[in-house]
Amino acid sequence: MPRPIEAIVHRDALAANLEVARQAAAGARVWAVVKADAYGHGIANAFPALQRADGFALLDLAEAELLRDLGWRGPILLLEGCFDGRDLETCSRLHLWHVVHDSRQIDRLAALKTDRPHRVFLKMNSGMNRLGFAPDRYRAAWLRLDALAQVEQIVLMTHLANADADDAAATLPALAAFEAATHDLPGERSVCNSAATLRFGERLAAGGAAWVRPGILLYGSSPDASVHSADAWGLAPAMTLRTRLIAVQELAAGASIGYGSSFTAAGPMRIGVAACGYADGYPRLAPGGNALGTPVLVDGVRTRTVGRVSMDMITVDLGPVPTATIGSEVVLWGRADAGTMLSIDEVASAAGTVGYELMCARAPRVPVTVAA
Repeated sequence: MPRPIEAIVHRDALAANLEVARQAAAGARVWAVVKADAYGHGIANAFPALQRADGFALLDLAEAELLRDLGWRGPILLLEGCFDGRDLETCSRLHLWHVVHDSRQIDRLAALKTDRPHRVFLKMNSGMNRLGFAPDRYRAAWLRLDALAQVEQIVLMTHLANADADDAAATLPALAAFEAATHDLPGERSVCNSAATLRFGERLAAGGAAWVRPGILLYGSSPDASVHSADAWGLAPAMTLRTRLIAVQELAAGASIGYGSSFTAAGPMRIGVAACGYADGYPRLAPGGNALGTPVLVDGVRTRTVGRVSMDMITVDLGPVPTATIGSEVVLWGRADAGTMLSIDEVASAAGTVGYELMCARAPRVPVTVAA
């Protein structure tokens, strides 16, 4: 019998979350962002549920090739663009769109010999300070691209650093910088990530934001979890990480649990040992001390971890679920068989991280099952 841990990908949730993005986009076209192997869900697993997107956005040429092999014939966008001239040849072969964020990428396009002009997204650095042309250099980059026979279409693009901030006004300087630099340039716009799509999609679509780029929201995690829960946005968890109890221990008052004895029983208690640990992608720093624990569901009942997370096991308090025994279901995040839900954002918050990291951290040794 295999170890009982598994990740379940819920295609119904992916499809429903895509529709949330489409409604929030208010008429803009939707890139389904599937970078990092669809945020740990698996591109091949997610693709059937996301085919109503207008395009797919990702980073790796191998992932783009996979989408073509899966039968996708629509737009695919490389979010970091091309890293050398050979990548441009692959873009020509696979009909890929790509981001231009650096003058050397324009140089490579100018040197490209092709009979198939490229569609590019010209990226402005509006305050993120990672990729993109500064606002005062953006027009010059646009003019260079516009003069190239190798370029068929230029979409104007930026990425908002503070769309998930508690104060929605934090996005205004970036939006103002983008508008000031592009107001008289022709072409479609792409401004919104997940947080901006949900919070400002209707307003920005009215201003010509023709493409939105939802990522994390597609997978059922809130992009601004400190402000809105996934439930508040109407998002459904697209991944369940679950396992089973493999042992039960009866502790006397004063007994401690796990490495470092970080949890000490105040009185007699039952604990369960679940087959999941940091080698499976569960966060090692998830708290389990006497003061704090990390939420889990045992047989659909909410309880918490106790003691440190180890490589292959965690321990959970069975006080709230006295009928639990070896073989009982343990949901680390997602949907329990009983219908109870545990948000990945809540688990991430307890561990001092974000849902994005937990999804992407799923270890290869954790088998994946797809639910319709």
